[in-house]
Order: sequence, then structure tokens, then C-alpha cells
Amino acid sequence: MRKLIALLLCLLLLPPAAMAEEEAELSMSDVMAGADPEVVFDTFIVIPEPDDDSVILVDETPDRIFEEDGSILITITATGDFTVGGDSRKRGSIWEDELEKHGGDPNFALRNIRSVLAEDDLTIVNFEGTLTESTYVPPEKRENQFLFSAPPSYAAMLPANSIEAVSLENNHVLDHGQAVWDETKQHLTDAGVVWSGDGELGVIEVKGIEIAMLSYLCIDRYSKLWDTVPADIAAAKEMYPIVIVSFHWGNEKEYAPTSNQIRMGRLAVDSGADLVLGHHSHRIQPIEYYNGVYICYSLGNFCFAGHNNPDDMSSFLFQTRFRIREVDGERVVTNEGFRIIPYRISSRTNRNDFTPTLYTSESSKEAVINTLKQNGRKLDYAVQEYPLEWPEEE
Repeated sequence: MRKLIALLLCLLLLPPAAMAEEEAELSMSDVMAGADPEVVFDTFIVIPEPDDDSVILVDETPDRIFEEDGSILITITATGDFTVGGDSRKRGSIWEDELEKHGGDPNFALRNIRSVLAEDDLTIVNFEGTLTESTYVPPEKRENQFLFSAPPSYAAMLPANSIEAVSLENNHVLDHGQAVWDETKQHLTDAGVVWSGDGELGVIEVKGIEIAMLSYLCIDRYSKLWDTVPADIAAAKEMYPIVIVSFHWGNEKEYAPTSNQIRMGRLAVDSGADLVLGHHSHRIQPIEYYNGVYICYSLGNFCFAGHNNPDDMSSFLFQTRFRIREVDGERVVTNEGFRIIPYRISSRTNRNDFTPTLYTSESSKEAVINTLKQNGRKLDYAVQEYPLEWPEEE
């Protein structure tokens, strides 16, 4: 602990010139370098699985719609990449090995996080993969290192664990071709999960308020999106009071956004977006507060079966609140701040078991916060603090 504190103090006391000479990014391993092993390998709370075979996982009790002042308060949780299942080209998978240990019930992966998701009003994840039994591989995908697919029945994992919506626009939705992408959409729809992607708007009603969602794959497509994105957002904003935009963008394994990410994120806000969510880098990236709107450049991984032991397994849930009031007969939406909930994408420290688990040690939480702060120091609108609690709970 003393080593970690000393390291953090050194970073804070560096003169501006020294900071300018540093690398553009600070990784989680950099922050943890001076920590003792018992700090790096955190202790996790693992919630026991039910003894019976029932899968009633989420409290269905309706939430109160109106606050005491007559307003409506909506709490939204956003996460990064949700990838389950395996690769149909290969026999077995690391996911299937872990699944067998839990009696074939895929809900094992969310057992340590579902209570947090059940407490909000809307959870959005980036669904990176497909839902299909098809083994078809498009010719342009045959040399790809990773192709992701899961049984269609896995769509039920999402509502069963209080995940109501997904962004469905990324570099893996076409792993098995357009027909399977369409099939995946249908399985999600049948399960009651709202999705956005492929040029289609997703709309979900929360406490009587309609929220619109748009999703875009930006990698190598920016030139086609500079005009499309603003037009889509402006059109959605004409019809819906809250518009959330998800982008699959940036470079893998980087902790800071690219210039294109920054430009596109701010363009989305200027066009009317009320929240911007990013993913693809498999690393956490800082948050900006631009013109009254939060831009999360990367939420890292969430439940991620793409690697059995990633070199960085730290991430965070992003939560924000919107308050809706009627003022002089008009609906007014205001942002009520945010908080983050740091976690590890595995309940184990020696391998990835695809089970997101909240960090319990203060040093691990601070390491996540410090990584975000340091990598946001060159952003003009980076948030200065990353609260772990809502203002009224601090």
C-alpha cells in the first residue's frame, strides 16, 4: 500500500515538462507496478449460485415512477463488450470449459453483477458476436483470428440479468454473414431486448419516457459517417427526449482516444446526443463532459469470452441519471451526474472466468480512477473526478 501511495504521489507531483515527455497513455500495469501482490490480486465477493434449478434472477417489482417533487428520475448503466460463446470453426472453447463447471447454465457469468444491474432502470451493453447455430463463414472472414457465436437461447441471458438493451454494430456482428446478423436481431427481439445497429434506431420506454438509441461502427468508416451521424441524431432528437449514441471505434489496447474518436464524440453531442458510449479498445478510456453531455470513450470489456487471460482485466460500469420535469407544459431533461463502479472482468486473478466481479479493495478502485485521470489529462473537457457514489450518498 505504501508503494502504491508513493507512486501516485510521484505522478501528481511531476512538473508539467516531465508530464509532456511521458508516453501518451498510462496503462493499468503502470499504475499497479508498485503495489504489493495482495493489492494487485484483489479479494472478490462471489455470490453463491442457487441450489435449485430455477432461474428467477431479477426482482420484477415495479419501481416508483415519480419522485417526491413530481419529476421522473432514470438511472442508466452502460458497460463495454459482452462476448459469450465460442468459435464454430474450433472444437470446444474456453467458454464451454467454464460453462461445464456451472452445469451448463450460461447465467453463471453474471452472478456477481446482476444485483447491481437490477437496481437501475436501464442497462446497455455492447453485444459483440452473433446468436446462431450456423457454421457458415463468409470468405472475407475465413482468415480472421476470432469469430464469435453463441446458441440463440443465450439471448435470454440478457433480460434474465436485467440487461434491457444492446448496441449491435461492431466488427463481429458479421462474423457469419448478413443473414446471421439478421437472425441475431430477431433472437434479441424475441427475448424482449431492444437493439440498435445496421442503420436502425432502437427505442425503449423507461418509466413512461421513450429513449432512442443509435449505434455505429466507426473503424475505417469515418468518412461515411461525418454527415450520416449528425443527421440521424438530429432526426431522433426531434422525436425522443433522450438520445443515446454508441460508437465502436478507436484502436485496440489503447487507453486514450484517437483524434477521430474525439471529433466524432463531440460532433454527436453537438448534433443532439444526450449520452455517448464507446467501446472496441478492450481497455478503459477517460470520460469527457462536453457541452453538458458525458462522452465515455471506452468502457473496456464486460463479460468477455474472447481471451482466457487478458493482460488487463480491469474495467468499470458507467452510471448516469436523467431527470425529466414538466415546466410550463414542456418536458425538460437534465443530467444529474454520474458515478463509476470499478470491477474485474473475472472473479479469479489467475485466469478469465468471464464473471465480472466488483473490486472490493480501495487501492484497486483508485488504480482504475488514476488510470482514467492520467489518460484524460490531454483532453480539453475531461472530467476532473470519478465519483464512486451518487452525490447524496457520499
